[in-house]
Amino acid sequence: MSPPIPGLDLHGTGSCGSFNLRRTARAVTRLYDLAFQDCGLRSTQFTILVGIAKSQPTSIGGLADLLAIDRTTLTRSLRLLKKDRLLAISDRSTKRQRFLTLTPRGERMLKRSLPMWRKAQERFVEALGAEYWIYFRGELEKLARIAIELENRN
Repeated sequence: MSPPIPGLDLHGTGSCGSFNLRRTARAVTRLYDLAFQDCGLRSTQFTILVGIAKSQPTSIGGLADLLAIDRTTLTRSLRLLKKDRLLAISDRSTKRQRFLTLTPRGERMLKRSLPMWRKAQERFVEALGAEYWIYFRGELEKLARIAIELENRN
């Protein structure tokens, strides 16, 4: 380990919520990305396709809220999925919203990727323990709610 920077107190930064959650999220994301390698989909794209499939047609804002992702980041991802012809984005409605739907190609990609996801999910839950996963999922939801509430207070 390199010597500390004089005058810089980094004490406690190893317990940073953002650092630890992002590190874990990256590791888990890599696991699922490997599972999707054969179909050319990334786990982040799979998540978006599932989110749309569960509630289509869905507004971009509604999907952003569901995924707890900022709209700018989501819009970039949506552009790539649209370019790959996996989803369609409507023109703006009277309420200035645009809605997302899966294209037939997007539906086929989702059907093709679901068995890959199921296999990765099964391995992950089995390694973690099914009971613990159920508990931990609840804790993750709690953490997300708390973070969103704190963000909204600003």
